[in-house]
Amino acid sequence: MARRYWNINLEEMLEAGVHFGHGTRKWNPRMAPYISAKRKGIHITNLTRTARFLSEACDLVFDAASKGKQFLIVGTKNKAADSVVRAAIRARCHYVNKKWLGGMLTNWPTTETRLHKFRDLRTEQKTGRLNRLPKRDAAMLKRQLSRLQTYLGGIKYMTGLPDIVIIVDQQEEYTALRECITLGIPTICLIDTNCDPDLADISIPANDDAIASIRLILNKLVVAICEGRSSYIRNP
Repeated sequence: MARRYWNINLEEMLEAGVHFGHGTRKWNPRMAPYISAKRKGIHITNLTRTARFLSEACDLVFDAASKGKQFLIVGTKNKAADSVVRAAIRARCHYVNKKWLGGMLTNWPTTETRLHKFRDLRTEQKTGRLNRLPKRDAAMLKRQLSRLQTYLGGIKYMTGLPDIVIIVDQQEEYTALRECITLGIPTICLIDTNCDPDLADISIPANDDAIASIRLILNKLVVAICEGRSSYIRNP
């Protein structure tokens, strides 16, 4: 079967601004092998290496999806949040796009308890039971439901730890990355020039501040996941 996501070309990455890094003062020396130049005080990422690691990441998620594995996409900063939701819905993945609650994975029993409460409250709301409660009690439970929806809405159907976690912006989601490392969960991380490329299992050097760059990287991974899921459905 032809893997369409292999069509990763430098021109589309240039158009999306994937190559723009941070200012030369805000860089991690470990990123030196992934930087090709300096331009007007900005580091420029080597897109040939970006394409290579993105292709490896696509291979990984394709193979995992073809085996029925589950994914979690994490990206909570404003420029990533909407793209994360769209990508996750399209690929039928779990996601966190508002705030990472410390211990979300490493303290999974607590998270699971919160998810059970969330699902119960959603059921009570859908059946109209909340509206039959005293106004004060109903208001309190609706506020609780709203908070749970904000922070756990993207993982409401998650029944266990994910098999692979995709992270947008290593610096922003460092707590999530550390939890994955602690638990031995494989990670794919979009990293800018101020990051440590050695922390994730696969680090994709790319601009993590431009919406177009984030969207492009996520789109390639999503296509690979969808291809893999399609293969899994055809060959259960």
